[in-house]
Amino acid sequence: MKKLLAVILTLVMIMSMISAAFADNKSIKTDGKLTVDCSHSDQGYIMVKSKKSNKRLKVRVTYKDTKNKNKDKYLNYDLNNGGDYEVFPLQFGDGKYTVVLFEQEKGKMYKDIGTVSLDVKLENRLSSFLYPNQYVNYDDETPCVITAGEICEGMTDQTQIYKTICNYIKGHFVYDFIKSVSVKAGVLPDIEGCWEKHMGICQDLAAMSCAMMRSQGIPAVLVIGTADGDPHSWVTAMVEGNEVTFDPAEVLTNSTHAHKEVERYY
Repeated sequence: MKKLLAVILTLVMIMSMISAAFADNKSIKTDGKLTVDCSHSDQGYIMVKSKKSNKRLKVRVTYKDTKNKNKDKYLNYDLNNGGDYEVFPLQFGDGKYTVVLFEQEKGKMYKDIGTVSLDVKLENRLSSFLYPNQYVNYDDETPCVITAGEICEGMTDQTQIYKTICNYIKGHFVYDFIKSVSVKAGVLPDIEGCWEKHMGICQDLAAMSCAMMRSQGIPAVLVIGTADGDPHSWVTAMVEGNEVTFDPAEVLTNSTHAHKEVERYY
């Protein structure tokens, strides 16, 4: 009887391992060159990687807009060519997404070499704005996140948390005018550099603000667009169900912008 029970338990363990492996495989989609880990898609993000390459790579994440069939939404990203996963948000909501991998041929010319499609059902429509991604890049050890935890310790009211973080940034940072005229196009926000120098340009300050807010449970969107015709970045946060705007660059330069047009958001 003991031997039989041992055999049964062993079989159960093996079947559990097989089931777990099968479940894991279901969350991984690949066409051989492009691999997408969809295990956190319900939380608003996916992890993407490719095979190692000596060429520049890009990824396009496209959302099938069923309401406007001729206006599908998409965003382009750089992807590392070392074969490592990178995180990308699913900020367009529930629905069908297509991830396409592009490899550089020459100059600005790229060819698509891989495609993966997925269906997304979010637990919360704001989920993608509560986690890090390529543009709002942080983890538990990021200095601004640690400080956010310290200055907001014991707080449960979202309005209080939001105001505490905004006031901290107002009182500890300045705008980097030199970088604003020397930065190259296509550079990602530098959260840690902004923190170390206590200064940054609009996208650095906005991304850092988002990281601090997200780490404290406030959905925060990094908005990239234009202000008075010039490139600009700011934050849109959802506080107690209300959408509020925080523009750290505007606050730190004591200026106002008459017009802002949204181009992308992360």
